[in-house]
Amino acid sequence: MRAPRTDRGRLLLVVALAAAVTVFTATVPLLRGWFDLRVYYGTVDSWVHHGGRIYDYLVPGTTYGFTYPPFAAVAMLPMALVGLRTAIVASLLLNLAALAVVLRVLAGPDWRRHGWYAWSLAACGLALFEPLRDTFSFGQVNLVLLALVLSDCLLLATGRGRWAGAGIGLAAAVKLTPALFIGLLLLARRRRAAGVATAVAAAATALAALADPAASRYYWTEALWDTGRVGRLDYVSNQSLQGVLARLGVPDRPFWVTAVLLVLCVWAWRTRRAVVAGDWTAAFALTGLAACLVSPITWVHHLVWLLPSFAVLVRAGHPRVAGALYAVLCTSVVWLWFEDASGIDGFLGSNTYTWVTLGLLLGLPAGQPRADRPPLTRSASTRAPAPRPAAPAMTPVPGQSDSPSGADGTAAATGAVADFGRSPSSEPTGSTRPAAVNPQSSNARASSYTVNPPPS
Repeated sequence: MRAPRTDRGRLLLVVALAAAVTVFTATVPLLRGWFDLRVYYGTVDSWVHHGGRIYDYLVPGTTYGFTYPPFAAVAMLPMALVGLRTAIVASLLLNLAALAVVLRVLAGPDWRRHGWYAWSLAACGLALFEPLRDTFSFGQVNLVLLALVLSDCLLLATGRGRWAGAGIGLAAAVKLTPALFIGLLLLARRRRAAGVATAVAAAATALAALADPAASRYYWTEALWDTGRVGRLDYVSNQSLQGVLARLGVPDRPFWVTAVLLVLCVWAWRTRRAVVAGDWTAAFALTGLAACLVSPITWVHHLVWLLPSFAVLVRAGHPRVAGALYAVLCTSVVWLWFEDASGIDGFLGSNTYTWVTLGLLLGLPAGQPRADRPPLTRSASTRAPAPRPAAPAMTPVPGQSDSPSGADGTAAATGAVADFGRSPSSEPTGSTRPAAVNPQSSNARASSYTVNPPPS
């Protein structure tokens, strides 16, 4: 099928695709009913207006409450000033703004040259991406955290690293998983950035401790270690290594610890190569992949951390591979094994997203020499040097060398072209349990199935 060549044809194609995506979103995926946002809103409302404690609040009719670090509740305090509907609208707008930041960073400074047509097609494709669908439908915060982390990637890649690490620090204070990016900064020997990230995270945590000492003490001594507050480890939405082992019936911690250590070794080796080559986008992408794998619980909507990996694949000249893997993550295929993940088909199918994440960690193009890959930011000069006029013939003077002593230096100064481009936990998401036996139906909402959750 040929792509339309006229603006009218392109507009018709975009409208048709947008209509198809709208029908798909309204009929096929499960609509989550802003469940996680209702957890946040109810927690803050109870804490501010009713004297409740952060970790005692439960969504009515469910066993689910707030499981983020206390600073997350402090950051969400503005919700106490508005109603739930206003909070939902604000969540949508905030996630859209965060998505725009993510795309801007991953597209690089040439983002304008793609034009409205390319960005419209990209928007249709992003609307199909299951982790993004769930992030918006749950009212989740992962996209905002990804934007914070990638802002540091941009600072490091463009040599403006004075404040690099602040975004990572804020993200780590809201959720624990992004703390692995501090390890990336240490691997890259960016000690200043690592110090900034650690200081920001510590300051935010201390602020939360001042705001509610009892909640901070409870979280860091008890709630953090109780994964049962988040949801069942063997639930099909948990696409981490721990989830794979739990569905296999291997709950022993030594197996999980061994798998985590192996993944971290691969991550450290590959990330170090990417950093040495100046490929910051690949380094951040690998870290996001590793974080999803080693976290005890990685719900499907957490896999927005895979978005940088697809950008790296496209940039490295593998758009078909990126498209195929991306399409898998649009299918909601893991839910086919919602009720029974036994057998070989269950082992392979129910963990499909984990296999994609693991495959990307092992095979993502990273650490390529600068000459073999496009940089994150386009070089200021990519043109060949203009030819110099031939020098006039010179009559040799007796006693002088045939080659002028400054010839090599002159050629280097006038013939070279400067390249100015730089290459660049515990989660409140037990709510991800499906609303009905058929998880692909949108007839029931996420708020209904949590009344009678599947037995642990």
